[in-house]
Order: sequence, then C-alpha cells, then structure tokens
Amino acid sequence: MTESKTTPALVASPCVSICVLDDKDICRGCYRSGDEIRNWLMASDPERVQLLANARERSKEGNPFAAG
Repeated sequence: MTESKTTPALVASPCVSICVLDDKDICRGCYRSGDEIRNWLMASDPERVQLLANARERSKEGNPFAAG
C-alpha cells in the first residue's frame, strides 16, 4: 500500500480575527475578499502568496499612512 504524502502549506493565514466584510466583500481585518477567505485552505503556497499580495494592495487603498 502506497501512502500519499502531501507537503503542508508554508504560507500562514493573514487572519487577525477581525472578520467583518465591507460593502465590497473585503474583510476589514486582513483585506481578503470573501472568496479568497473561503478558498484559502485549498490554495497552494504560490496562490496564497498572490492572495497576500492582492490583500496588501487593497490595504493601501484610502490609507494615507500606507507606503507606496
């Protein structure tokens, strides 16, 4: 019998336990969309890196203190 070995994901969730979606379906705590939050567990590490980059860009919108 062959065991299937999977590599655990290395990219941790950006959740900060402030789970409130705004009118654009973006979490006010981590800046992920509702779909991104739902799909996080099944995403590969490269996909998670892209989701984090998207969230980082969203976090800058309307933020006068954000670098960039």
